[in-house]
Amino acid sequence: MEFQNKTVVVTGGGKGIGAACAKVFFDAGANVVVLDKDDDTSGITDPRWLVLQCDVAVEAQVIEAAEKVWQHYNNVHYLVNNAGIQRYGTVVDTTADEWDKVMNVNLKSYFLCSKYFIPLIQKSGSGVVINVASVQAFVSQKNVATYTTAKTAILGLTRSIAIDFAPNIRCVAVCPGTIDTPMVRTSFSLSPDPDAVLQECIDMHPIGRIGTPEDVAEVVKFMCDDKAGFITGQYIRVDGGLGITINGSKKAD
Repeated sequence: MEFQNKTVVVTGGGKGIGAACAKVFFDAGANVVVLDKDDDTSGITDPRWLVLQCDVAVEAQVIEAAEKVWQHYNNVHYLVNNAGIQRYGTVVDTTADEWDKVMNVNLKSYFLCSKYFIPLIQKSGSGVVINVASVQAFVSQKNVATYTTAKTAILGLTRSIAIDFAPNIRCVAVCPGTIDTPMVRTSFSLSPDPDAVLQECIDMHPIGRIGTPEDVAEVVKFMCDDKAGFITGQYIRVDGGLGITINGSKKAD
């Protein structure tokens, strides 16, 4: 119960990595606030579990959510910026509206939630901001121009927050590889052979599997722990080795 009497806010906490993050903090004793556009499907009924329907890309809704969180728990110690969407296309194929939508959810929401929750962390004394980026901040694939741009920009935002709010607030970027989430499964379904795409993804990870949401959530929790108290402004890749080999995971002859 190392996070007892502490409050963590998780954006996009209704499913996938966000839901796993919310659960591991709840199990560790924290008050958990889930910000998500969808209704709560967790089945958890507990005073330490609060779900607020919120479009984190809309400033007015983030302001309202921050006020409700403070009224409810009177403290905030950790912010996990996790909300994200995936769209496919090159810079030529992508429409301006699609570009704006991805940037608003994947990047602007991180700015807005940081803007309105960091002051609450300061009022609470100290804390940590976790920005969930992606391995695609370092290596990329075809037809993900908007997504990889947003995820790369998150690394710069992470450094800026770490510098601007030290020493009482740390900021770390956690960068997952392929994780078995609803978003990834949806992307697989776009292929005529989803099972082949899944196997291709597995083969790209030297560790021999794709990740689970819990793989990422446990790292997020550790980065918020005092045991990680000397880490700030950095990125942590949770990617099963994706991108560290030449030509995927194939061995040289």
